[in-house]
Amino acid sequence: MKRQRQRALLDLVRHEPLGSQEQIRAKLAQLGFDATQSTISRDLEELGLVRVRDGDGHLRYAELAEAGPANGNGAPPLQALLRGFALDVETSGNLVLVKTPPGAANAVAQGLDTSGLGGLVGTVAGDDTILVVAKSAPASKALAVELRSMAGLP
Repeated sequence: MKRQRQRALLDLVRHEPLGSQEQIRAKLAQLGFDATQSTISRDLEELGLVRVRDGDGHLRYAELAEAGPANGNGAPPLQALLRGFALDVETSGNLVLVKTPPGAANAVAQGLDTSGLGGLVGTVAGDDTILVVAKSAPASKALAVELRSMAGLP
């Protein structure tokens, strides 16, 4: 049942502009899949689906690959992730805070973790916020400048 539900979810996201988990739940229910919000959230995570802004500026769920061209390991390059999802970048001590739209933080954090950026120790991601740990306060400032530049932020 899980595989069938996830296949249906992928098909829905590929063909309809669904911007919320409630919209997904309703569409799945129409197809005969009774799923809770937590089940849908897990499915979205397992399938690598994230919310992106479409050409009209509306948020919708999409496959991570739609965020930009792959970088060899199947994931979009960090710059594509940051340009697509980073809303703000701030620093405090050796920490950098990256704000994203809801649901996008994990994808961006994974991109950061695999980027090999100098001075980056690791990340912790929530739903719309990423805490980036840098080696030092000066490293966090340099990292923030680089991330803002990659994201096209002032």
